[in-house]
Amino acid sequence: MESNKKLIETFYTAFQKGNVDEMISCYHKDILFEDPAFGKLKGDDAKNMWRMLIGRSKGEIQISFKDIEANDTNGKASWEAKYLFSKTGRPVHNKIQADFIFKDGKIIKHADKFNLWKWSSMALGAVGILLGFTPLIKNKVRRNALARLKKYKEMTP
Repeated sequence: MESNKKLIETFYTAFQKGNVDEMISCYHKDILFEDPAFGKLKGDDAKNMWRMLIGRSKGEIQISFKDIEANDTNGKASWEAKYLFSKTGRPVHNKIQADFIFKDGKIIKHADKFNLWKWSSMALGAVGILLGFTPLIKNKVRRNALARLKKYKEMTP
């Protein structure tokens, strides 16, 4: 369906511009987001994740997207993010596959899939290369991501 394809395009175009409010406007109030770093986030947690990530990037993230497909119920896209990982200053070029489910003209489910070992190899260097595929690093990445989100929520009115 053309309107759902446009919705995905609007989401990623807003992401490119750092317009988090427009990104979030594409989401249903009951949004469920999932990715390897944060796990499953619902509603305001998913929206706050984007607010935090866009706010922390300070416009220094490059987003590109392609291969958008959508019908009445679901869609998909490929997108890439290039940025410096804040904790290490290391460059990251993450390639992501996104799947979407739509409800009431909005995105109700958004699942990003990427190789966490490849990401940790770029972001963490030798530790990521050697241990990024292990549950130890995967769990630590998730704990750190969720701790940053919790801290962000506590600092935001």
